[in-house]
Amino acid sequence: MPKSTRHAVYELYYHIVFVPKYRQPVLVGMRQNQLETIFEEICEDKGLELAEAEIMPDHVHLFVGSPPKNAPSLLVNWLKGISARYYNQRNHDRIKWTRSYYVGTAGSISKDAIEQYIKEQEQQEGRA
Repeated sequence: MPKSTRHAVYELYYHIVFVPKYRQPVLVGMRQNQLETIFEEICEDKGLELAEAEIMPDHVHLFVGSPPKNAPSLLVNWLKGISARYYNQRNHDRIKWTRSYYVGTAGSISKDAIEQYIKEQEQQEGRA
């Protein structure tokens, strides 16, 4: 369902994927749970909708809804930068993200397909 601001009606969703430094499979266990909570906090603070989040051992899939005022690169900057800072402040081990990322837009038709893909990835990991 479309959302609106004072001047726009929109339905913008972004599929964002990024990886830890050296693509090491370090996003497991408590790290995985803490990062999911951190991504939820960031989205709430920034007025974003975290539609889906799937943290795989060596990469992160986020499906985020945003108002049109936010550029996709800004969303990625917030999600990667703030998550690393929050995680590193709260834990003795550190997390670093690579500088690269993938971002794709999704309309209402493909939104369901992306949500289904993320859920299937979760099931493949044995965490249904």
